[in-house]
Amino acid sequence: MTGRFVTVEGVEGAGKTTCLALLQERLEAAGRHVVRTREPGGTLLGEEIRQLLLGHRAEGMSGDAELLLVFAARAEHLARVIRPALAAGHWVLCDRFTDATYAYQGGGRGLDVERIALLEHLVQGNLRPDLTIVLDVPVDVGLARAGGRSTPDRFESEQATFHAAVRAAYLRIAAREPQRVRVVDASRPLDTVQATLAGLIDGFLAVTR
Repeated sequence: MTGRFVTVEGVEGAGKTTCLALLQERLEAAGRHVVRTREPGGTLLGEEIRQLLLGHRAEGMSGDAELLLVFAARAEHLARVIRPALAAGHWVLCDRFTDATYAYQGGGRGLDVERIALLEHLVQGNLRPDLTIVLDVPVDVGLARAGGRSTPDRFESEQATFHAAVRAAYLRIAAREPQRVRVVDASRPLDTVQATLAGLIDGFLAVTR
């Protein structure tokens, strides 16, 4: 059985954790072995880098440093988790991947997307997700949700204009790659969102057998 790579993206407070759990359950019910992971993170080194990126110790970190740390974590993640799982025929379900870099560092930070693309090719080669689901919510809704669950991290603490640029970048990616990227309106009631996700993953399963 061929492994597949599914990623879930979205702005802060979009509900990725809940939706990832549903997708994992749906895939496992269909007989797929699922490796669920996240970015930044997924490995010992990646989780250490995650703390640097999300924590407030590194306030004022340069955009270039942030970008390179993201890809350093990703290189380790690919080598130790993602590529081995796919090679074994497993399905990898990942909370964020390189689309997040284009959205946060490209859209939010305003870094040159050509430089991001260069690092993407260097670190990933030709590997790209088979399916990406973008959970879309208005910025004010997402930030209100995120603020109600925990103390805001370094990204959640950014201004609304930053998050609006992130959201816009995600939507541009989806418009450019409609075959790979599906946008789900995550501002709707949870049961409606979950029904949409179930339909998406069931449809994807049907064409990947």
